[in-house]
Amino acid sequence: MFNLNPTIRFNLMKKVLLLALSLTATAYTVQAQSVKPANAIDKVVGPAITFEESKYDFGEIAQGGVVTHVFKFKNTGSAPLIISNIGVSCGCTTPEWTKDPIMPGKSGTITANFNTAGKMGMQNKVLTIESNATGGNTTVALVGNVKEANSTPTADIKVEGPGAMAPVAAAPEEKKMKEKSGETKVKVKTKK
Repeated sequence: MFNLNPTIRFNLMKKVLLLALSLTATAYTVQAQSVKPANAIDKVVGPAITFEESKYDFGEIAQGGVVTHVFKFKNTGSAPLIISNIGVSCGCTTPEWTKDPIMPGKSGTITANFNTAGKMGMQNKVLTIESNATGGNTTVALVGNVKEANSTPTADIKVEGPGAMAPVAAAPEEKKMKEKSGETKVKVKTKK
């Protein structure tokens, strides 16, 4: 390599090492300054809509009931936000929303009403929010399970004796039924 005095070589290596360390420290400092906290929201040029929640799970509801939920949002942009329309995936869902322009930093609401009449099983009702937000249209949804509303009244069934077979639930018009089959006794009472 170079034929340098050991003292000069040591000083030169020391300077190269210090330079490398300072460049590394600078790179980490720049990177640390560019990392944003997880809850930080970028300020968008123009209007922006940010929802507190984009999906509401209403659990289970009896058929014929109405689910109502209020979706809250905030304009996280730098210009007024205007919602022009909300499209729904089914006529059973009706939305109401803040009609006035929502100023930057201010909040608004969308109330979704879902009528379960004629619906059964798992439901996913999507509302498409059409606005002037720079990110374009966005969606929120109501999800849950609609159960049958008027099921056959349940019966208290008591089966006695060895080898007894459980009877079929009694018809609603029957008040009491007693049946003997050998040593097996079956008592059925219906609830009103």
